[in-house]
Amino acid sequence: MSGTLAKFHVGQLVHHRLFGYRGVVFDVDPHFLGSGEWYARVARSRPPRDRPWYHVLVHGQGHQTYVAERNLEPDHEGGPVDHPAVADHFEALGRDGYERRRRTH
Repeated sequence: MSGTLAKFHVGQLVHHRLFGYRGVVFDVDPHFLGSGEWYARVARSRPPRDRPWYHVLVHGQGHQTYVAERNLEPDHEGGPVDHPAVADHFEALGRDGYERRRRTH
């Protein structure tokens, strides 16, 4: 990650500072990996591209988001995330968030 450590981890429950939704991190990019067009169109607050970005399953919705680290904070509400893809990525909600699903090949 070029010396940059991610503040959040896969399985962690998070809250979006600007939009108020909660969710669970299911993947972490060490820096922004989207297109310049997407960044210009969607990332209106212009968060840093050289910091970690997170793929988040949004609670109560059927979609996921791609969020800059500075727009997230730990979720203190707790409780499960209601999203149809949670079971695809995680096994159970534990004390420190969701436990990753073990992949079998």
